[in-house]
Amino acid sequence: MRFPALLASATLFGGMMIYSFGLAPLVFKTLSVDEAGRMLRQAFSWYYLFIVGCAVIAAALLLAADASSALVMAAIAIVAIYARQGLMPRINSARDQQVRGDAAASKRFARLHGLSVILNFIQLFGAGLVLFRFS
Repeated sequence: MRFPALLASATLFGGMMIYSFGLAPLVFKTLSVDEAGRMLRQAFSWYYLFIVGCAVIAAALLLAADASSALVMAAIAIVAIYARQGLMPRINSARDQQVRGDAAASKRFARLHGLSVILNFIQLFGAGLVLFRFS
């Protein structure tokens, strides 16, 4: 089970890296702000599902061999579920209100988006830590 667990962990880490440092910046560089926002709003839903899927698979495969790494992967999945189901709708709502001119929504959007970025980096660090433990 070691190789499949490594593969699932590496897929998670690589996918998160590509999305965070490749796709998202490229979208904002090549599309208008409105188009980029619409596209990323849809993409984030799939991004979080990707994280949940890879992390759950890795956690299950790691459970017998390395319980602490399995716990890290399970935590990554739980945070992704929270981000997708709890945080993302609040971010989208604040952004919609911001676009309509609500000044308070701008601060709320910035705070919630900042939280999502921090959570994403924590998840990325966790996935990287699990990969480091394999090396």
